[in-house]
Amino acid sequence: MKFKVILASVKADITDKVVDAAKSSGATGATIIPARGTGIREAKTFFGLSLEAQTDIIMFLLEEHIAPIVLEAIAKAGKFDQPGTGIAFMIGVENVVGLESQIERFKQEVRDQYF
Repeated sequence: MKFKVILASVKADITDKVVDAAKSSGATGATIIPARGTGIREAKTFFGLSLEAQTDIIMFLLEEHIAPIVLEAIAKAGKFDQPGTGIAFMIGVENVVGLESQIERFKQEVRDQYF
């Protein structure tokens, strides 16, 4: 089986909305990592302290055939077409361990979808 990882960087207040959209489109779960970052615009400061908004990195490990559908769903839910809302990208995965209990379910979903 082939897998993809989607990484999405979003403001913490929309994390649940993005995860829910991903699950509705076929994702079985997500890993959420609190983060901070920088962009084109400098962060606002108050007495020298940064006022950056909390950012979350959401990681989805997906079977290859479902990944583009999930990416589209999270982009729509996160309103990524608007500036400053977030970004997401998909990368290939060479090997996966630890999913043995789910592999049969993935195979059955592929068979159900294509056959």
